[in-house]
Amino acid sequence: MTRISLPETAHQIIVAHIRPGDIAIDATTGNGHDTLFLARQVGPQGHVYGFDIQSQAITATRQRLAEAQRQGQVTLFQASHADMAAKIPVDLHGRIQAIMFNLGYLPGSDKSVITRSESTLAALACATRLLAPSGVMTVLAYPGHAGGDHETAQVQTWLETLNPNRFDHRIVYSNVDKACAPRLYHIDKRR
Repeated sequence: MTRISLPETAHQIIVAHIRPGDIAIDATTGNGHDTLFLARQVGPQGHVYGFDIQSQAITATRQRLAEAQRQGQVTLFQASHADMAAKIPVDLHGRIQAIMFNLGYLPGSDKSVITRSESTLAALACATRLLAPSGVMTVLAYPGHAGGDHETAQVQTWLETLNPNRFDHRIVYSNVDKACAPRLYHIDKRR
């Protein structure tokens, strides 16, 4: 059986929706892979805003961007993703073309420092307001670690509350045979 890379699948979803010059958000920068990916997609004319509560994540992301010479088109915040609305310039609210969430913990770090459902749900609600009409959001959730099962269930419940006249959402991948398998969600904001 071929193994599916969910981060790569999330990238494929984003590529179909984002263009040079767009504005994007990496709601959980981690080690900077999605941040760099978004920076490459929006190009020098666009901009990416990245969020993470851990200084280690911001440092790793900053280094990855510097190595790729993309740091000038990214603004990083050592802050909760729930604080997006306060950090993103007001004139960009409703103009963000893509937002990526990669929940859980920072790979290679303290696994007790994780995204929490309270802040994640607040961030998701904020993200729906920041997204442009026809904007896209991906959420990669990991129920297989302590706290991740609760957060994933909360994300799933939240998705079911979205207004179907304004948002189209679906699970792109979920291995129903394994309750702890990661899940990738795709949300489109309708025009």
